[in-house]
Amino acid sequence: MAIDERFLDELNARCDIVDIVSRYVALKKSGSNYFGLCPFHNEKTASFSVAPDKQIFYCFGCGAGGGPIRFIMNIEGLEFQDAVRFLAKQYNMTVPETEGNPEERHRREHILQALKEAARFFYAQLHSPAGAQALAYFQGRRLSKKTMNNFGLGYAPDSFHALMDAMTAKGFSKEILEKAGLLARSPNGTYYDKFRNRVMFPIIDIRGDVIGFGGRVMDDSKPKYLNSPETQVFNKRRNLFAMNMAKRTKKEYFLLAEGYMDVIALHQAGFDSAVASLGTALTEEQARLLSRYTKTVIVCYDADTAGQTASQRAIDILKKAGLRVKILKIPGAKDPDEFIKTKGPDAFHKLIERSDNDIRYRIESVREKYDFTEDDQRILFLKEAAEIIAALETQVERDVYTTSTAKLAGVTPEAFAQEVRRAQLRQGKKARQQMHREVRAPIQAAQPKDRGIHFDNMKSARAEQGILALLFSDASLMEDMRRQLKPQDFSSPELGKMYGYASALYNTGRNITVAAMEPMLEPAELELLVAAIQTQIPADTRHKAMEDYIRVIQEQNVSANPADPGEDPLLRKAQLQRKSKGFDTGE
Repeated sequence: MAIDERFLDELNARCDIVDIVSRYVALKKSGSNYFGLCPFHNEKTASFSVAPDKQIFYCFGCGAGGGPIRFIMNIEGLEFQDAVRFLAKQYNMTVPETEGNPEERHRREHILQALKEAARFFYAQLHSPAGAQALAYFQGRRLSKKTMNNFGLGYAPDSFHALMDAMTAKGFSKEILEKAGLLARSPNGTYYDKFRNRVMFPIIDIRGDVIGFGGRVMDDSKPKYLNSPETQVFNKRRNLFAMNMAKRTKKEYFLLAEGYMDVIALHQAGFDSAVASLGTALTEEQARLLSRYTKTVIVCYDADTAGQTASQRAIDILKKAGLRVKILKIPGAKDPDEFIKTKGPDAFHKLIERSDNDIRYRIESVREKYDFTEDDQRILFLKEAAEIIAALETQVERDVYTTSTAKLAGVTPEAFAQEVRRAQLRQGKKARQQMHREVRAPIQAAQPKDRGIHFDNMKSARAEQGILALLFSDASLMEDMRRQLKPQDFSSPELGKMYGYASALYNTGRNITVAAMEPMLEPAELELLVAAIQTQIPADTRHKAMEDYIRVIQEQNVSANPADPGEDPLLRKAQLQRKSKGFDTGE
């Protein structure tokens, strides 16, 4: 769906990228730009920059870059149109949508309608004679009728065509049902129901639309859970089960559980801020979604080894999203559902009150690995704990945990503090080495070796990047440039494409900005553009720089494209030099 260009220009004009980014990243001003830790990759030294004059962000480490819309796309896990709506809402603007691709929009709406009707079908089946076993299963899990209704729980009949027959009778095509993830196809092309003889959990997004399903067997057969595949409306990395309900909670924390039944049991017990990831480990997109609604997340994963490993991983992801993290330990039960059934909601509430912060949890987890009756084991514990404490941000935190950990291991705080300081030095050295690798010159950073873009002629590519840097600093140079330089003269198709887009913007009277180009470029191309325009060229040297860049591009063009037989290569080079100075343009 296309969005009117004039509206995009107005939206970008209203956006303050420093204000937008600072809602997610702690920024400090340095010179004319702002710097902070990149939210898109792990780092300890700030290599993430925000340039208010160009309204762009750029990370010298991972190469992420763009304007306000791209930042929201990356940080919130949204598509372009949704990111525009997200920003427009913040600035009290209404998005005027043009027709764009009506076929795609119609297909999306039809998929959502199909999923909604499928949810109704599964719900009806649960309360029909065919669903007696499924209903007994939910009742055996002590779910009330109200809870089953609130979550829209259902049953997929033990049939290869029950849903297909019901949905096609309502006018849905088999192709749409397949695109919705409701039907699958055999090698010979025969359609059949994807979910069969399973209790069904509708997955609903924060807008209230059914976007997929989770299906669970009622016995020990495998796979235990079957989830909807990725579709046009369902991306499991960007959604959380029960987020549509949890977002209304009055609690100051969210509970992050592992499975559907844990979440449903928690909600039934009064813990209405419980959510779960969708058949995958927690993702950064899900953590950022949580950060829009809360500042604190309490992880209550299963008590088994896999659950504890998942908890350790979740801590890093949640903290990266700026969330305060606590870990809930579940004694005498394998998961929250079992604990609540055995001990009751009040006992679970007490567990929440006693939940450990992430540092204590990590130190305790390390403690469990070692036998303190052996001196060498205590030494290994202290070395590993020192690495955890050395990474803390403030001296107060380090002092508190140094003292308590030393007491735990039976050594003096002074002796252990020395180990923590040594760990700090090691980490500081490692961070500096990493920074040295990450923070490269802008032109070097603009070589996206791992993004599918390669420069065949590096000398020309550097000059081409310089041309773009000049244009984004002073668009008035475009008149002189395009008399001498065409997009096809560029050795890099991607850089030539950007030059062509800049020329088109100039022709229509629009400003040459990163924001204006965002809808036109692929993510890797946008990152390449932002990296290229990091180069700062003083105003009094820009015209001379332009001549030098054009000369290099044309000379490299001559080298890459030998003259025709019989043509004097020196004469050809001289003609190009005259052309670069504004003579013999061929017009």
